[in-house]
Amino acid sequence: MRLAIDHATTYHFAGPIRRGLQRLRLTPLASRGQSVIAWDIECDGAAFECGYDDEYANRVTLVSLTPGTREVTIRAHGLVETRDEAGVVGRHSGYLPLWHFTRDTPLTVRGERIAALVAGLDIGASGDQLATLHALTERVRAAVVYTLGASDVATTAEAALLAGRGVCQDQAHVFIAAARALGIPARYVSGYLLIDGRAEQEAGHGWAEGFVDGLGWIGFDVANAICPDDRYVRVAAGRDYRDAAPVKGLTSTVTPAEGAEPQSDALSIALSVQAVATA
Repeated sequence: MRLAIDHATTYHFAGPIRRGLQRLRLTPLASRGQSVIAWDIECDGAAFECGYDDEYANRVTLVSLTPGTREVTIRAHGLVETRDEAGVVGRHSGYLPLWHFTRDTPLTVRGERIAALVAGLDIGASGDQLATLHALTERVRAAVVYTLGASDVATTAEAALLAGRGVCQDQAHVFIAAARALGIPARYVSGYLLIDGRAEQEAGHGWAEGFVDGLGWIGFDVANAICPDDRYVRVAAGRDYRDAAPVKGLTSTVTPAEGAEPQSDALSIALSVQAVATA
């Protein structure tokens, strides 16, 4: 399948920018199940500084924000060819050892709720890691009901379990924490998903991957109860959302004059994912 993606993020700042840097993880790379036909990143109100691969082998673009501007738009767009590999990404690669993905992060700390979630999921009894991860997907989906607006980017796996609701990011974090509790390396993936009958979307997508002996990394999308197929495009991965966030950085704005009415920063996203015909 050939997917056309157009993703624009616009930041409206409360005051003129004094200085700022943004790390963009918005570039998909060729991997099992996908090849990139064309891809470009354009910025209005920011300038390209450099590009590099981070410790997770994600492609990062570093941009500096233009001093004095109050609005910055970052647009990533292109064409990606995909094929259904039943979620299998394959062997481990990158600059970090596999055990790195068994460690807790602030968003995936394992507590009593994670322990309760995995109770009874005994890999040792069957030796079947894949079946265990599929069973885990069902448990997480039941424990954290997909609910828009129920959380934010700082919500932890334990907090999502306590609330019993969240979005794809929260479900992925719970899955990751639980898989690690079972001794299985797990990581977070950010990317895009073609949604049937709806090209325009509010945000990108996130899911989890677990490492299965003999198969390698395999994706699990709890929100849709499926292993990623040819409707998915992988863009970045890491131990949790923060490692794979599409845009992350620091900004400083000019201090408002004394007595001026305070204003707030705002963010808007325009995203389109659609299948296109091939010649």
